[in-house]
Amino acid sequence: MFRFAFAFLVVTTFTASARAEQPNIVYILLDDAGYGDLSCYGQSKFSTPNIDRLAKEGMRFTDHYSGSTVCAPTRCSLMTGLHTGHCFVRGNREVKPEGQSPMPADIVTIPRLLHQAGYTTGMFGKWGLGAPGSSSDPAKHFDAFFGYNCQRQAHNYYPDHLWKNNERVELDGKTYAHDLIVENALKFVRKNKSGPFFCYMSVTVPHAAMQVPEESMTKFRKKFPQFEDQIGKYAGTEVRNPVAGFAGMMTRLDRQVGELLALLRELDIDDNTLVMLTSDNGPHLEGGHLPDFFDSNGPLRGYKRDLYEGGIRTPLLARWPSRLKAGGTSDLISAHWDMLPTFCELAGAKTPEGLDGISIVPTLLGKGDEQAEHESLYWEFSSRGRSQAARLGKWKGVRVNLKNNPDAPIELYDLSVDLAEERDIASKHPEIVSKLKAVMQREHKDSEEFPLF
Repeated sequence: MFRFAFAFLVVTTFTASARAEQPNIVYILLDDAGYGDLSCYGQSKFSTPNIDRLAKEGMRFTDHYSGSTVCAPTRCSLMTGLHTGHCFVRGNREVKPEGQSPMPADIVTIPRLLHQAGYTTGMFGKWGLGAPGSSSDPAKHFDAFFGYNCQRQAHNYYPDHLWKNNERVELDGKTYAHDLIVENALKFVRKNKSGPFFCYMSVTVPHAAMQVPEESMTKFRKKFPQFEDQIGKYAGTEVRNPVAGFAGMMTRLDRQVGELLALLRELDIDDNTLVMLTSDNGPHLEGGHLPDFFDSNGPLRGYKRDLYEGGIRTPLLARWPSRLKAGGTSDLISAHWDMLPTFCELAGAKTPEGLDGISIVPTLLGKGDEQAEHESLYWEFSSRGRSQAARLGKWKGVRVNLKNNPDAPIELYDLSVDLAEERDIASKHPEIVSKLKAVMQREHKDSEEFPLF
């Protein structure tokens, strides 16, 4: 049976004074950007100065984690405040001709809670949690939606259509969809400048294919000429010099983050807008992308589809000029499923019971002594042989190939001295292994659609 922590919304009345204190929230979710893919996290092959401003003028988190190691379950965890041992969508499950497995119609999500708290909510980018017209079409969660309903369709940056709410928007196959998505997000911010608003920018950069307009590639074709004869192929697309394409994608996105920050200042809502930026999982290996060349996972082991740190540890930046101290760094152990209670607290909305997430508002506001902390973090992945992972303080446990061996041993790593997870020390700490095993057994709830064993 699934565990649903909550199912129905509680309508709350907010006074005008309460609404005046509610910040606007812009949450930017990159697609397959690794822990090392931003220059403020060590990227040296290209720079991301506008994204780095979020760190310079706000806070940089070092121990933040994605909901999962692939697209759909990460987004489900983010939207519902539940980790993958409890949330409904735990893997990428396709629906033909377009879409992915839907969430239940009555499931409570961030946009539904914030809407009840008086926010106008908009999503721009990739959904992946319910096909058009399904029980969890994004138009049933957000006041405004523009982008890809289906993450499979999002494999091509030059699609023949996108979606605007329930309307299919026909395209010519020559328009760079990412730019349209950002353009519509900025229009939403401008239209709702009186606030409060929640703008969820689930962009597709830098997911394969490594497509970007030539204007963003030229500089990097010259910088990386050794890859000019390489052809990156992905989902029916071909890109010459995908290494230049990746750098072009990231720097184009960085420029657009700068445009967002400039707009907030122009509209005089900069001080009352929290901007957060993260990624949905670790770096991918598709379409000719070379994550090792870019050191995309930084010091971490693993890539997308792994539950090692490189697959699930992600950047998190937060900027809120009037409330966050500039230049801060936090080693708070946190995850995507913490966003729902965080946003509820910021909005003055009642946080549903039974969540796996905790609010990180005290850390954001410099009140670390008031910050609740996770006893443990947990992940499971029902594809690629099936795997589990858990973190207890400095200790990380990983189990792989559970499909073939449900009793697979737990690998143990001390992240305080072995961030790269190179030394399995399970045999030296059987008591810690037992504790991690107990977490894995306790936090996993069986799922018929996404079986682990």
